Amino acid sequence: MEILKLGPSELRWKCDESMLDFETTGSVDPASRIVGQETAREALIFGILCDAPGQNVYVRGARGTGRLTMVRRLLEELAPTTEKKRDYCYVHNFRHPDRPRLVTPGPGTARSLAKRITELARFVDDGLGKALDSEPYASKLVQIRESIQQRISEISAPLEKDLADNNMALVSVQQGPMSVPVIVPLVAGSPVPPEKFMEMVANGNADESQLDKFKKLYPDFQKRLQETGKLVNEEWRRGARETDAFKAEAARGLLEGLTEPILSEFGSGGGVREFIEGIVADAVENRLAESDDEDQQFDLTELYGVNVLLTHGDSVRRPVVVEPTPSAMNLLGTVDQKWGPGGVAVSDYRGIRAGALLMADQGYLILEVEDLITEPGAWQSLMRTLRTGRLEIVPPESGWMRPYVVVQPEPIEIRVRVILIGDVATYYKLDYLDSDFRELFKVLADFDDQLPRDADGVMQYAAVISHLAREESLPPFDQAAVAALVEHGARIASRNDKLTAKFGRIADISREAAFLATRDGHKTVGRDQVVDAVRRTKERASLPSRKFQELVENGTLIVETDGEVVGQVNGLAVMHAGPLTYGFPARVTAAIGPGRAGLINIEGTARMSGSIHTKGFHILGGLLMNLLKLPHPLAFTASLAFEQSYGGIDGDSASGAEMVCLLSALTDIPIHQGMAMTGAIDQHGHIEAIGGVNEKIEGFFDVCRYFGLTGKQGVVIPRANAADLMLRHDVVAACRDNQFAVYAVETIHQAIELMTGLAAGQYGQDGFPAGTLLAMAVDKAGEYWRRTLSSPDRLTTVRRELADATMDVAAATDQTKG
Repeated sequence: MEILKLGPSELRWKCDESMLDFETTGSVDPASRIVGQETAREALIFGILCDAPGQNVYVRGARGTGRLTMVRRLLEELAPTTEKKRDYCYVHNFRHPDRPRLVTPGPGTARSLAKRITELARFVDDGLGKALDSEPYASKLVQIRESIQQRISEISAPLEKDLADNNMALVSVQQGPMSVPVIVPLVAGSPVPPEKFMEMVANGNADESQLDKFKKLYPDFQKRLQETGKLVNEEWRRGARETDAFKAEAARGLLEGLTEPILSEFGSGGGVREFIEGIVADAVENRLAESDDEDQQFDLTELYGVNVLLTHGDSVRRPVVVEPTPSAMNLLGTVDQKWGPGGVAVSDYRGIRAGALLMADQGYLILEVEDLITEPGAWQSLMRTLRTGRLEIVPPESGWMRPYVVVQPEPIEIRVRVILIGDVATYYKLDYLDSDFRELFKVLADFDDQLPRDADGVMQYAAVISHLAREESLPPFDQAAVAALVEHGARIASRNDKLTAKFGRIADISREAAFLATRDGHKTVGRDQVVDAVRRTKERASLPSRKFQELVENGTLIVETDGEVVGQVNGLAVMHAGPLTYGFPARVTAAIGPGRAGLINIEGTARMSGSIHTKGFHILGGLLMNLLKLPHPLAFTASLAFEQSYGGIDGDSASGAEMVCLLSALTDIPIHQGMAMTGAIDQHGHIEAIGGVNEKIEGFFDVCRYFGLTGKQGVVIPRANAADLMLRHDVVAACRDNQFAVYAVETIHQAIELMTGLAAGQYGQDGFPAGTLLAMAVDKAGEYWRRTLSSPDRLTTVRRELADATMDVAAATDQTKG
């Protein structure tokens, strides 16, 4: 196939403005959704609406393709609903205080429930005791106490009568904190302590016979007193139980009367009834006695309170949560701690806080996967929750060497649809490293970064720009401006018949073009402003490119753009500055001589070569054998290097140029230095497509223009890339004026002819035609082989091999005779 020199029309595609049937975007219907992503849209709709388990979504694509925008718009458009939403609260667990209880009232009711419970707690704290002290409870308590006193009197009456008949009586004597009944004699109807009575007898003021009688009867009466005391104490305890039972029953009746409306309003499900029953039981069992002891009073609104974690304003629409900082704490929630007595950090139900997973329950949680996997423990926490369906809120680990008391909140059963937004590389990494990933994220929404370059694609650009202008109050864009933006989209895509779908970059250019138009007083944005915006954007990030250009111009970096040199070729490489790419020439040299080391990759030896570049280099050896078709092994040592390259090198786009350089060094045929080449190569000599073709051509053109265009300069590219070209206008103009050229080739033979001016030669029955470069290469390789054979070391090796072969033949002959 003949070498293809590309004409000006093939170097840059021009958008036909006749496809744009409008004067300005003001008359174009704005895009209502992300364009060019129908497959991803259908996948997202399925992932959003399907209720089956494991249908979480991974939105895969490049930044700027509208991934998050489409997800949000679809959720707004579909507005999915559910009847399963609940509010979530934590309350005190009266049986296990370190394990707060979960309460789930109906959607939107949690704060009302908390208010009603606070009112109940205040009643228990302040009003319950007062209610029990009022009628009819006070009268009933008086009756109970009178009844108790009556029964006690009936028990003690016989003893008191017998004592009275014998001039004795019972009196209460204070002994420390206790009042104790004591038997004493009566003198003139008044009780007298035994010691004083004995003193009165000694002084003749009392009858001695009465004293003798007292001493005689006292032991029996004392025994009866003890027995009676036991009966009285037992009756007191029975009476106390009656009193407590009455107060408990009365309190329970009061509290049930107050709580029944709460249960009617909020229902008895979701743990509400159990919580209220716990409050009633605690109030009856523990708070009635405290009401009489002011020293033991404390705020019951804290003990009986309701910590509302999540409440819903809309009771049916599914929630949508976007978590920008998906740490484990922000996803799961946490338990706040506070300082307790003795400097101990304590926590209870009041410190529990909700995370994004709970906020998104029965709805959708949107996460950037790159942010997620960089947060310690976040990925594992998310996957565990999705796998089990149970959310466990855990307190943070104590970061200080001090004792602390933690609580373990009751786990929450949740149902959430997670939508991860990430790129291709991360998707495959997660699929490889996490066995649960493919089971939990079964829906893949793939965003293409390109769309067809046809009339429909062009109008989609117009609709997107119209939407941007209206949303951000930008001036309208005219026909030519939209065409220029479409052309820029074709350059970003750098693919035949494709436009970029990274509308984020197109929007940035549009905004700057609108700024320039407004600054200059234009009512509409035109082509000139778009072209200027593209230029300004590129210039702002061009410092590395300018520095390289300066090094070339002052001779620090050696790049030759004229003349002929053996074993030297201009390869082409690219550098990246954010989303922008810049091309530059890279001088590749080769040296060759007789030997047995084979091809030496200097970058690989210096450990500066990436895996793809190393693979491309090794292909050269296979290609050389296949290309030359030698009857003997290759017997030379050759080294290849990227000169003045002090960083890592990767990629195989220079392997075609390396092959030309190697053949030049082998044959002593010089290479035109005004030509540069890019293209990968296979072992059969086909030139394969590469990336960054526009930037590589422009990078070499800029260097040639500085040193002076001669009309003999140009770039050799793979024919597969010919349809991808969207070169700058100045490069196209130089090619139109025959000051520069771009050639498209399919095989190494065509590249050899362009780079050396000598026919490569096709292998036939008689080998390669005389005078062709490959014929010279065969001759030179044969010369190196013969020189290698004639070396002393090689002669010794050959003689040893011949001797070994002779011995083998002799041994085989003897065996045959035997």
